[in-house]
Amino acid sequence: MARRRTHRISTITLNTGRGARATNHPYPARTPILALDFGALSVLVTTSAGDLVTASDVDFARELASEAHRFARSVERSFHGLANGRGVAA
Repeated sequence: MARRRTHRISTITLNTGRGARATNHPYPARTPILALDFGALSVLVTTSAGDLVTASDVDFARELASEAHRFARSVERSFHGLANGRGVAA
């Protein structure tokens, strides 16, 4: 996927933790929806059209999966389990 050419005008930080979830919702008659839930806030990731998947959609889905995997590995490497159930950065 090509790098974004526009300048970022805003950033939203969504903190993980208790209650944060990522759920894939496949549907037989439309494209899937990825729901990212952060307490009272949900972000839905969909394809560019509800009934069509483009090559760009596939590229983005693969990039998202790759970066999510890398994020998970980074979090795992940074976590040290403590007796009280809390973690500290390495």
